[in-house]
Amino acid sequence: MTNAPTRILLADDQDDVRSGFRLVLDSQPDMTVVGEAADGATALDLASRLRPDVVLADIRMPHLDGLELTRRLAGPGSACPTRVIVVTTFDLDDYVHTALHNGASGFLLKRSGPALLIEGVRAAMAGDALISPQITVRLLRRLTAPPSPRPAAGPPGGTPPDPLTDREREIVRLIARGHTNARIAAELFISPGTAKTHIANIQTKLKTGNRVGIAAWAWKTGLATPEPYDEP
Repeated sequence: MTNAPTRILLADDQDDVRSGFRLVLDSQPDMTVVGEAADGATALDLASRLRPDVVLADIRMPHLDGLELTRRLAGPGSACPTRVIVVTTFDLDDYVHTALHNGASGFLLKRSGPALLIEGVRAAMAGDALISPQITVRLLRRLTAPPSPRPAAGPPGGTPPDPLTDREREIVRLIARGHTNARIAAELFISPGTAKTHIANIQTKLKTGNRVGIAAWAWKTGLATPEPYDEP
């Protein structure tokens, strides 16, 4: 017995973009596009009626933008959380910050290409969240400023202890570099299941909704630092 294909809703105000995404995703045997919306309000209504597994949302849409759509579908106040992957042309700091904190299960640029789009959907369904390494370095580096120096004279015991184990800190650094569970497992010589368990524990300790939030935390606290990356 085969598993049912992943049901996907497309939300983008450009007809040609939705058509291109549909062509790419419907070509996959494990995926099917169940609906399209040209604005955020329609997408919200269709998500309620169609119950898709994943919503691909642009940011700039009429009536309801993709960031608010993400918050309503995937945020902590959502009655029935839906995986939302933000797929956009724009990589402005404010957009990335808001998407991450609104519960996005991934942040992709439209120019990333069809292979990354497919991988992003599969990662979201696996409880992962895909941000390509170049996006992670460029966007999260700008998103989070280096940690401020601690005051020279502070109250004793005023700094809370780091809640993570050494192994968990290794995993957080790899997540912040855009690694998937499989790649983390290979690099640390552990099973993907063990990697997934560690990530679940990290999310609980950091009180983050998904691994995208873990990456944001790593950059904000300085646990992950920029590494050389070849960019045009």
